[in-house]
Amino acid sequence: MIRAVIDDRKARIGLVILVVLTVAALFAPLLAPQDPYAQHIDRRLQGPSADFPLGTDYLGRCVLSRIIFGSRISLQIAALIVGIQVALGLGLGALAGYFGGLADGLIMRLVDVMMALPSLALALVLAGIMGPGPAGITAALCITGWSEYARIVRGDILALKEKEFIKSARAFGFSDLYILRRHVIPNILAPVIVLATLSTGFVILLVAAFGFLGLGSQPPLADWGVMLSEGRAYMRSAPHLTVFPGLAVMAATFGFNLLGDALRDAMDPRFKINFFSRSLYAVNRHSES
Repeated sequence: MIRAVIDDRKARIGLVILVVLTVAALFAPLLAPQDPYAQHIDRRLQGPSADFPLGTDYLGRCVLSRIIFGSRISLQIAALIVGIQVALGLGLGALAGYFGGLADGLIMRLVDVMMALPSLALALVLAGIMGPGPAGITAALCITGWSEYARIVRGDILALKEKEFIKSARAFGFSDLYILRRHVIPNILAPVIVLATLSTGFVILLVAAFGFLGLGSQPPLADWGVMLSEGRAYMRSAPHLTVFPGLAVMAATFGFNLLGDALRDAMDPRFKINFFSRSLYAVNRHSES
């Protein structure tokens, strides 16, 4: 499977983008040409130059440095959100699928409720109630995003637990926890990894959107959404304030989507439809929710 992913052109492009973003996030203090919070009022709203490769904002801060430090914030928040979503979905889905009974009924009714609600609108309401800041959007997106993982995990476990090797493990007297940890979970991780990869790009987009709306990170934090919000007042006189942060958000989302598509194609060739049709399906699905 790894070989199939490496041979996929989409995966290679996605990996290059994600490696660049990861390196920028890890080594931001070394790569940033300026202090992202240092103000140079005498050089405010300047275009790209030798000292400021992507120009300066309305306070004279280096746009490139703020984008580099913004990659650290976006990737950290997205990784935390997706990690919690996966943990919740995997745990509850395994509980519902493997043990069944009352736990299955209660968990799946909760999943049905969560998936019936418009997730983006619910996340906006929750973030508004919890107040602006990374903690609020993290909690809001974790509450609204775990149900898809739980549904997938439960369905795969229902099919897997009837396999002969699971029945043999039970017959040998192994505990349910041991069977789940050693035989069940490792065999249902593939679709979870694909969904997590695809979701990470969408979460980065949502984090930027919340920052733009004032519900996420707050100024003067170097956050892509905050940069877009601050730059919209200067779109005519200084378009670089919105163009470059917007390209950063687009690149991160695009990279995760390309890698997720390649992983899905490698795991199940039936998903090999053209990229445009798949993207159109994703857009329609999110608009319906």
